[in-house]
Amino acid sequence: MAGESMIAKGLRTPRAAAIAGIMFSVLIGVSVVLLKLALPPDPTEAGRWLSDGGSRTAVVVAINLVPFAGIAFLWFIGVIRDRMGEREDKFFATVFLGSGLLFVALLFAATAMAFGMLAGFDAAPSTAAEIEVWDFGSQATLALLNVFAMRMAAVFVISTCTIALRTAVIHRWLSYIGLAIAILMLVAVGFVPFVNVLFPLWIFVVSLEILIKNLRGGREPSQALQGESG
Repeated sequence: MAGESMIAKGLRTPRAAAIAGIMFSVLIGVSVVLLKLALPPDPTEAGRWLSDGGSRTAVVVAINLVPFAGIAFLWFIGVIRDRMGEREDKFFATVFLGSGLLFVALLFAATAMAFGMLAGFDAAPSTAAEIEVWDFGSQATLALLNVFAMRMAAVFVISTCTIALRTAVIHRWLSYIGLAIAILMLVAVGFVPFVNVLFPLWIFVVSLEILIKNLRGGREPSQALQGESG
């Protein structure tokens, strides 16, 4: 019975990680698309879109998808860490876990601030005080997302790829691509459009690779290394 339980766990874990990662990527991707379609080029300028029912609804839907994306990302972190097992390096494992949790916390904080701003304004700000509040909230939200959350996401990718190169949790070419994306996110987020989309895209590709390998019934890279060493 114990052996069957361990085999079942080994079969479920990669698939669970893949599904969680794909869910995170899709939900974040849908949120970004809805926001891009609904918001003006400069989101700090509150225009008629606040009074436009369709645009406002799209923003509200996008904001409400973020908590579910965060839950999926936490699941993804937990399962990937479980796959590393005893082979994980304590230093990189701490950075991996800490940066992932900080990313989710900052993402939730920015989303909560955006939701509060929407709830506080039924129409575009008209008075000087309302415009100041809107400008402050918008700048704070963008700072939480671009300056802090996405850079924590870059640190998460760097630590994940470093661990993967040492333990072969994922294929090496995905690790090298992840490192390149992380460096680009660290230096270019907030300046180059759509750079933040690369993070969920990388998670999606990694999750898809794990899922395909699991469905084919092949051994994971880490299992192959263990078999060769044995």
